[in-house]
Amino acid sequence: MSDSSPLPPVRLSPEAELARAALSTPLLGRAARLARWAGADTRVDAGGGLVDEQLPVAAEVLGLTGDDAAADASEAWRVAVDTGLVEIVDEEEGTVAAGEDLALLTSGSPQDVLGVWLGALDTVLADASVPDLDGLEDALDETGEVDFSRLEWDPEAEADFLDGVLGNLYLLTVSEDGAGDSPVPLPALAASMIVPSDMGEPTNDVLEQVSDAMMRLDDQFRVLEPVGLVEYQPVDEALMADVDEEPAAPVDDTDVSRYGMVRLTPLGLYGLRARLLEAGLEAPAVGDLADKGADALLDGTATFPQGAAQAETEQWLARREPLGAARELLAAARGLDTGAPLRRLLCQQALSLVGAEAEPALREVLDDPELGGLARVWLAEHGASDVPAPSEAMIFWLTIDTVAAQLAAEGNSDELRELVLGLAAQHGGFFAAAWRVEHPATADVLEAMGRLHPDKRIAKEAKRAAFKARSQRGE
Repeated sequence: MSDSSPLPPVRLSPEAELARAALSTPLLGRAARLARWAGADTRVDAGGGLVDEQLPVAAEVLGLTGDDAAADASEAWRVAVDTGLVEIVDEEEGTVAAGEDLALLTSGSPQDVLGVWLGALDTVLADASVPDLDGLEDALDETGEVDFSRLEWDPEAEADFLDGVLGNLYLLTVSEDGAGDSPVPLPALAASMIVPSDMGEPTNDVLEQVSDAMMRLDDQFRVLEPVGLVEYQPVDEALMADVDEEPAAPVDDTDVSRYGMVRLTPLGLYGLRARLLEAGLEAPAVGDLADKGADALLDGTATFPQGAAQAETEQWLARREPLGAARELLAAARGLDTGAPLRRLLCQQALSLVGAEAEPALREVLDDPELGGLARVWLAEHGASDVPAPSEAMIFWLTIDTVAAQLAAEGNSDELRELVLGLAAQHGGFFAAAWRVEHPATADVLEAMGRLHPDKRIAKEAKRAAFKARSQRGE
């Protein structure tokens, strides 16, 4: 995931709902139970972990059974210590007591609860980056320290890999044309980290790397599910019947679910966004602009996908009375800078969500050279009477402004191409008049129309008009 461009805005669940979800996660629930169980007789080792003889008791407290019971109890205890639910009273004696943060889970605010959960998430993500270290004893150097090179494991690279995978999963979830709430196949997620974007048919070596990554992710998502970050359907164990071989990546979509499916939970979206913000990335959320001015709304939603922009605008409008909101939007839409056409387009879209109460604000700008055209469009769409007809100059100015806005919003899109074709077809003398329009974007718009129109004669006419427009402006 690139850190050079802003991420699409995420739609987060209410904090109270997220806090309830955090409290119901298996891992945080276990950590809280162990914190309440801990007392004067509880002993920990030098690292703060429960001593071996107490792990079976802790597992029994949690109702855990089976081969992994002690390991799961140990993990829950580590989370309790790391999040402040348990406090180490005396390191030498190895004694503990309930921590101050334990009370936050029952009497704290939703933000308090989510803060504890984020601490648990940090612990689990660190654990997920650690592979199965069966050969740990063989990796000890002469001083007794772990020599990671003997394990063929780079802790920093492993953590970066997992961060990258989760970043891609976040992007797939929040993108308007991404997975959304649907689960993502594990092979696709692994391939997003391994296969170069410009590669056609993956080589056997690349496919083997994808297979290796899938198995690493299978282990990691099994670790991450109990903290509530993801919902995970593991790789079908039947595919791993031969313990000496790793399953190849699926060749078609019919069996892809057997290779693992993962989706971020609403709590997981919240957690990953918090980590992205902490890392200094721009990770907006729908509602961030609701208490800001109209200028911030129009500038901020300029990079949003259409659905998210509308949701953000609806929240902004919900906090204001219609007439005042319309006046504020229109004032923010003025300007002759390069971003102004897109602001006016977004203003027009926002005003489409406002009812008839906004009519006085639109009538106030009928004579405004920048806003009079869009005001007439709004009034006509709302069935207003006595709307003065626009002048020819206003029609041409609004046309140039609209195309400039579409160029800024979508580039050379199919929709813009259709708009260009329609303009050239409806107005036989369009280019002869358009180059005279006193709009800062006139030449750029005419050049774009020349690029986009498939008819060479008309395209040449548009480019000639663009040249005239630049000459008129002394460019």
